[in-house]
Amino acid sequence: MYKIQTLNKISKSGLALFGNQYQITDALDQADAILVRSAKMQGIELPDTVKAIARAGAGVNNIPVDECAKAGIVVFNTPGANANAVKELVIAGLLLSSRKVVEGINWAKTLKTDIAKEVEKGKGDFQGPEILGKKLGIIGLGAIGVMVANAAQSLGMEVIGYDPYISINAAWGLSRHIKHATSLEEVLSESDYLTIHVPLVDATKHMFNKETFAKMKPGVRILNFSRDTLVNNQDLIEAIKEGQIVKYVTDFPVEEVMDNEAIITLPHLGASTPESEENCAVMAVQQVKEYLESGNIVNSVNFPECSMVWGTDYRVAIIHKNIPAMIGKITAIIADEGINIQDMMNRSKGEWAYTIIDTNTKVSEDNIKNIKNIDNIVGVRILTK
Repeated sequence: MYKIQTLNKISKSGLALFGNQYQITDALDQADAILVRSAKMQGIELPDTVKAIARAGAGVNNIPVDECAKAGIVVFNTPGANANAVKELVIAGLLLSSRKVVEGINWAKTLKTDIAKEVEKGKGDFQGPEILGKKLGIIGLGAIGVMVANAAQSLGMEVIGYDPYISINAAWGLSRHIKHATSLEEVLSESDYLTIHVPLVDATKHMFNKETFAKMKPGVRILNFSRDTLVNNQDLIEAIKEGQIVKYVTDFPVEEVMDNEAIITLPHLGASTPESEENCAVMAVQQVKEYLESGNIVNSVNFPECSMVWGTDYRVAIIHKNIPAMIGKITAIIADEGINIQDMMNRSKGEWAYTIIDTNTKVSEDNIKNIKNIDNIVGVRILTK
């Protein structure tokens, strides 16, 4: 029986997919896999039994991904599962950035007497432009960026997107009316509105800063529903003072941006819908089950995607460094036992690789130990169909 620990409340629709061979537990001891949403895992000492961690969401900043790789723990996320929820909130943020709706609501709440007259007298202070015909720049055309682009285009906006790493699936989903920019500077200089949809990595931290803001069209409105530290908040505030940026809408309230009239902060509501939580949980559970039962990896952030249909009743799954001669050393041990390899798949991602081998006979425990003892191998599992 597999033991699954949940660090956060996980949708029942997802947990229901686990069958009788799974036990859901709050205890970390002896857990085979962990399901997590926002709980911070840095500093948690994981037992050797843990084989996988699935984040019910896209971002994995709360998980020590590199340390997990070194321990042979596959980290999954659920890209696209909450995309529609975030897309809808981005469109709401787009309108909030233009029409001074928040400011108007807050002002209306202060009215006490002769309200109708006061409304007619003061509503002119909350005039804002329509988005129809304006240009929206999208930085990052992943699942969310593509959905935002298509939705904004259907609302009558001119949309220009930039993503040098756009996937084939994302490109297929993008409306033919969306212009694909060839450089970041092209988007920055042309956009009336700008929305950010890139992951937070070392290369993107504070990528929106004094230099970036200076390249933008004066009077730009910026939306950030991706990650707080993509934006240098001190440079942002300075750009607002200078009039370069007229409005900033973010889903990440932090101290530096809370008391600025040009900044609208939402309390991290991007994926806060029952549909999104259910979609993420279902995808996370499916990926964990597939890995534990079949050794297949889909949507891992630290290991390559590697999925193979069962060719026999016996399978060996191996996590190892992506260096020369590893496959030869592994297969030599299997061949020495007189076992035939029916099918095999090897994939790599950066410094790590993953190999699936289907055999016509079960590899002995002694030879599994011999494979484990090969230098630069960090995990070996033997599976039976």
